Order: sequence, then C-alpha cells, then structure tokens
Amino acid sequence: MKKMFFALLSLAVVTQGFAQSEKFTKAMTTNIAQFDSAKTADDMLAVSAAFERIGDAEKNQWLPYYYASLAQVIYSFMKNDMPNNDALAGKAEQLLTKAEGMKPNNSEISCIKSMIATLRMLVNPQQRWQQYGAVIQQELENAKKQDPTNPRPYYLQGQNLRNTPEQFGGGCNSAKPMLEEAVKKFEAFKPASSIDPSWGKLQAEKVLEGCK
Repeated sequence: MKKMFFALLSLAVVTQGFAQSEKFTKAMTTNIAQFDSAKTADDMLAVSAAFERIGDAEKNQWLPYYYASLAQVIYSFMKNDMPNNDALAGKAEQLLTKAEGMKPNNSEISCIKSMIATLRMLVNPQQRWQQYGAVIQQELENAKKQDPTNPRPYYLQGQNLRNTPEQFGGGCNSAKPMLEEAVKKFEAFKPASSIDPSWGKLQAEKVLEGCK
C-alpha cells in the first residue's frame, strides 16, 4: 500500500509538471506569434510586458525575459525617441540580466547586449561611438564564439555595417558578405525548440536585397 501511495504521488507530480510545461509553452507560443506580427511600437511594448509577466510567473525560465528584453529594444528602435534611449535601454538591460542569470554565456543574450549598446550609442553617435562601438563589436564576437551556428550575430553585424557611412568602413560593400553569411546560416539553423529564438531571417534577406 505504501509503495502504491508513493507511485501515485510520483505520477501526480509528473503529470502536474507536464501540464505546467504545456501551459508555459502555449503562453510562449502565443506571445511569440504576437511578437512576429507586431506592427507598431505600442504593439511591441505590449508584447514585452506580456513576456515579462510570464517570466515573473515562471521564475526559472530564461526565455520569457530574453524575449521581453528583445521586444523592449525593438520598441525603442521603433519609438526612435533618442533623449529617452538610455532609460529604455536600462529597462531592457534589467530584463536581460534576469535571463542571463539563468543562462550565462549565451549567444542569443550576447546579441541583445549588442543591440542595447547600439541603442545607447544612438543617443549621440559622434560622442558615444568610441565607448559603445567597442561593446557592440565585442558582444557580436562573443555571440559567434558561444554558438558558431547562430546566424543572428552575422545579421546584426551586417545591418550595422549597412547603416555605417562608407567613410567609416560601412556601406553595402562591407555589409554584403556578412549578410550573405547570415542568410546562409539561417538556412541551416535549427532552433533548440519551438519557442527558442528563430527571428531575423526575413530581416537579413531584406537588408541584403537592398544591397543588390
């Protein structure tokens, strides 16, 4: 009888775990779809808040905070409110720090770090390039080393080069090889799960098309 009790208890715990996992995956899938379809800055901010709520509820999952930070950064770029970039970047960093605490030395997180540094640099590119330009480059190199199969650091580097004036080493001629490498890696890339990061392919193709 005692053995049967513990067997039933173990089964109940496992079943509850599966139910919680299924609920988490469903919530993440719904919000990722909203992230992919967001059209306005306010849409993206709402997505960030939704991911943050999932993270606060789950406590031990890094992906909700990762997506919350990513959506916060994209919201900031879409909002294009330069005087407030530092405050917006600070919020993105808070979220990303929570993700990194659970998933250190992660290529995807390093990519977002580079995007946050870009956001800060854009407050005043002439004055901040020397400080944040080095951070952007270092984080992208970290991302490549942490996961050589990840296409996103190549896409972000290509996009950065595309947006850099030619007199400073940028432009399409510099960006094109990196974007081509990104697209090639996107074709071969397999996310670890249905809710792991997979964004960037369409954006990379669009930027590359603009350079042809």
